Amino acid sequence: MDAERPVRSPCVQVCVLDDHDICSGCQRSADEITRWGRMDNAERREVLVRCHERAQAGGLYMTSPKAS
Repeated sequence: MDAERPVRSPCVQVCVLDDHDICSGCQRSADEITRWGRMDNAERREVLVRCHERAQAGGLYMTSPKAS
């Protein structure tokens, strides 16, 4: 059986943390960015959902989170 490919990082190379330690580019928290490499795919998908929710709450346009 083939191993599942890792969920790709949502990083868009715009790495600026706001006052709440949320990246303006990908909408991940500083902790989520730090831990990304140690997360399994399920955890990464949960982070992508939170990123989408943060973007919507902040009035940013984002398509539905994808697990690629």
